[in-house]
Amino acid sequence: MKYVGEQQVTSELMLDDRAVSDYLLQHPDFFIRNARQVEQMLVPHPVRGSVSLVEWQLGRQRHHIGQLEEEITLLMEQASANQQLFDRLLTLQGRLASAPSLHEMLNRLHRWARELGLAGANVRLFSEKWRIGAPSDFTQLALSRQAFESVRIQRLGNKQHFLGSLNGPELLLLLPQAKAIGSVALSLMGEQGDLGVLIFSSRDTQHYQSGMGTVLLQHLSLMLPELLARWVERV
Repeated sequence: MKYVGEQQVTSELMLDDRAVSDYLLQHPDFFIRNARQVEQMLVPHPVRGSVSLVEWQLGRQRHHIGQLEEEITLLMEQASANQQLFDRLLTLQGRLASAPSLHEMLNRLHRWARELGLAGANVRLFSEKWRIGAPSDFTQLALSRQAFESVRIQRLGNKQHFLGSLNGPELLLLLPQAKAIGSVALSLMGEQGDLGVLIFSSRDTQHYQSGMGTVLLQHLSLMLPELLARWVERV
């Protein structure tokens, strides 16, 4: 505290993080004018005790660059996976579209699944939506929506897809001829999910699990009804 004549003047300098930040923003040449002092500044470090301000900044930059590299690598991996997915889907679509009969089309779908290391692929059509009753040759594809309802409620709920294991009665309903099925991927076909069920099966109980991607299933569940309509009449 000091006096100038009869007037009392109080000088106080209040510094906090905000004030320092504001000053540096207003004086961008500070570090240039005080380069030597900056080089001598030490910053607390959780491992090394303390490091120079320059080392600290370089460390932050290296960490940021490392994060960017990880993100770029992940994006490249996703792009590669998407390209492989697209190629597989395009190959399958060509095979199915060129099939001379429904029987051959379903066989090609099954063989494609086997090429991926699966037990197989099956299609079941809701009998209320397709004309597949006797004397049709496609009665083996029929599935009652009412009989399937318990599976839908238990396994799918409001979702279009289910990945995981089914119990004995559920497998008997959906895949009566299949044996030793460990896990399945179910997908309701059609935009409203009311045309039938696409089923990929694996003998490995851990192959299909909740949380796995369903992009391929989504594409196939929309594509197949259009192809099936070439051979089976819709109600």
